[in-house]
Amino acid sequence: MGKNRTIPFGYMMQNGIITTNPAEVLAVLTIFSEYMAGKSLNSIAKNMGVPYSDNMVWNKNMVKRVLENEKYLGTETYPQLISEEVFRAVNERKSAKATSLCIVSDELQEIRSLTVCKECSKRLFRTKAELWDCRNNSCNPFLFKLTDEMLTGAILNILNTVISNPVLIEVKATVSEYIPNSEIRCKQAEINRAIDNGTKSAEEIRNDIIRLAELKYKNCKYSDVPQKTELLKSLLKNRIQLNTLDIGLLRSCIKRITVSHSCVIEAEFINGVIIRNETERSYDNGSGSKCKDNPCKA
Repeated sequence: MGKNRTIPFGYMMQNGIITTNPAEVLAVLTIFSEYMAGKSLNSIAKNMGVPYSDNMVWNKNMVKRVLENEKYLGTETYPQLISEEVFRAVNERKSAKATSLCIVSDELQEIRSLTVCKECSKRLFRTKAELWDCRNNSCNPFLFKLTDEMLTGAILNILNTVISNPVLIEVKATVSEYIPNSEIRCKQAEINRAIDNGTKSAEEIRNDIIRLAELKYKNCKYSDVPQKTELLKSLLKNRIQLNTLDIGLLRSCIKRITVSHSCVIEAEFINGVIIRNETERSYDNGSGSKCKDNPCKA
């Protein structure tokens, strides 16, 4: 492992004075030039021929430090390597790029955390062009473009539909259900025979009864669907139609959002009910698409 530099890349100490290192100066100029040409930090790092320090392999953080080092503008100690115009242009470009990558609205972050591909169940990829797609290598890209506005609008439409029609999220379910299986029936019959015929001791019968109780308990099915349905109804009660996405309501009501390759969007509510927002392709004029009059289906 190489040791860390004490003098910035591009300079060296000679006769007690900091001066330029010709090979490293050329590398600095190359870094600035390639970044302005559109190359990424990783790409620049991979192609560096001059080592950053003793046996140290370049990485994107080293390239970033070079691009941000104001000493290259020149000081009393360090000779100037980069003009102020080039330095400012590079860092303005870097700041704009970082801003475009980092600014994602809270509602889109919440949608991204919930949304998966219908076919492979992998998280969707959102591009800088504000388009959503499936980038799973074992899956396929979407057939149509899906924008932020389309996805957000579909989810908003689904929420407004259930606000207007809360009956859509109702589901018939019981809190608990017990149906004896063959093992339980056999064990019960075995206990009955032992009691009638006296073939087992009281202790043995007691153990069999305990075992039967365990089997019955394991076979009881509990469902929280009724409680979740009531919670949904209380969350949607007296709600007015939404003009913008309510992140809190989205997080409380919807468990998962799926998008098919034909861009059919479905929202699975916390009680398991799935509401679909369909965009139907129209061939009336040979191309285009239109929404159905009532695009949401349960």
